[in-house]
Amino acid sequence: MTVDYFVMAAYLLGIIGVGWWGKRRAASKSDFLVAGRRLGPLMYTGTMAAVVLGGASTIGGVRLGYTYGISGAAMVFAIGLGLLALSVFFSARIARLKVYTVAEMLSLRYGDTAAVISGVVMWIYTLMLVVTSTIAYASVFDVLFDVPRWVAIVIGGTIVVGYSALGGMWSITLTDMVQFVVKSLGVLVLLLPIAVVRAGGFAEMADRLPDGYLSPTSIGGQTIVTFVLIYTFGMLIGQDIWQRVFTARSDKVASWGGTVAGVYCLVYALAGAVIGMATKSLYPQLASADDAFATIVRHALPTGVRGLVLAAALSAMMSTASGALIASATVANNDIWARLRRRTAMGPQDDEIGSNRLAIVVLGVAAMGIACALGDVIEALTVAYNLLVGGLLVPILGGLVWKRGNLPGAMASMVAGGTTVIVLMVTDGLLANEPIYYGLLAGLVAYVAVSLLTKPTEEAVVEAWHRRLAGEQAAAAPELSVA
Repeated sequence: MTVDYFVMAAYLLGIIGVGWWGKRRAASKSDFLVAGRRLGPLMYTGTMAAVVLGGASTIGGVRLGYTYGISGAAMVFAIGLGLLALSVFFSARIARLKVYTVAEMLSLRYGDTAAVISGVVMWIYTLMLVVTSTIAYASVFDVLFDVPRWVAIVIGGTIVVGYSALGGMWSITLTDMVQFVVKSLGVLVLLLPIAVVRAGGFAEMADRLPDGYLSPTSIGGQTIVTFVLIYTFGMLIGQDIWQRVFTARSDKVASWGGTVAGVYCLVYALAGAVIGMATKSLYPQLASADDAFATIVRHALPTGVRGLVLAAALSAMMSTASGALIASATVANNDIWARLRRRTAMGPQDDEIGSNRLAIVVLGVAAMGIACALGDVIEALTVAYNLLVGGLLVPILGGLVWKRGNLPGAMASMVAGGTTVIVLMVTDGLLANEPIYYGLLAGLVAYVAVSLLTKPTEEAVVEAWHRRLAGEQAAAAPELSVA
């Protein structure tokens, strides 16, 4: 493993170097939080694909393929569908708003009251996403370097927090491009074909695999529907995803670049499932399906290539962690902390960069602490996703597509959807399907009914909203675009 260790160490040092270089570009709040809103199609596509495909998509996708066959692609497929829907139907309008957070969009559409609740929910969601990603890449450090779990968390967490705090979104964007390339080479170009060849090809794999492994629905119809409700809809409204949309230099880049990234996700979903199937064919009696990715990497790949593929897995996890970290810090600093301080005007740019950098460090350390304390955060992440989708999906998408929606309707939807989700998670279990089903239904009914029974939003607010959607606002200083 000496060569593999060298490859991974070189990769990590390279990531730190790229993050340090990105610090030079973070000269304003816009640079730090949204990369100056000037990413071109190439960088936008790569970084968007990197942030949505994390440890769950890579290691979890292989695990589902090992357990269920080709239908194990359903979870990552749902992520890809969500990104496609966001890019085709909403990203152009979102990019034209020129805001920094989802809560700012709700404030423009409905008023500040709607932004308060949404900011808290979004902050919980993004912080838990950082925690789960931290545990994921720490598990790789733990196995590879045989160090205590808390040491693995500190090592990986320090790297992510370091380059994220140095240059904000610019550092994260540049490192994500590196991670996108490494991930594509490691998983799609190397691991996928080598695993299939080692398994004897598709025909021999099919003969060895259990019945149903070639069925696209063997994972269960209800499970597929739940994946769509949680992950597809979650892609439509998550702060970590929207913040990447805000980096596009134009609405066309946001739309077309996101579409290409969504197609990439669909390919990645199938690749993960096939790798899992190849592993099942070769090693049908693993003690745990969670070991499928590590097993096929350890036994199927030659020295050096193995190190690159492990670096690819780290790439997937660290890109998601850094994207969620800056999203959590942005929400905490701009939607929660700023309101607690009752700020009525923006401060100097240096103060804005400093406060956001401090938020990244503080929340990064907090995430490492939570990751050390928790053993399994799948249930916590499910709670966060249920609250996010059940409480915020309807008022966010409703505000974008339905003119009659108003503040009372949005508030009623958040309360009804969020309360329903919480109650059903308590009564039916945190991992039950019912909370998200009935939470969405309750939120939709409340939004439509209350909006129709109360006064429409004031005409001046509506006109200002439509001007923002059309991209009409104060002209900004011209900035260089990046391909």
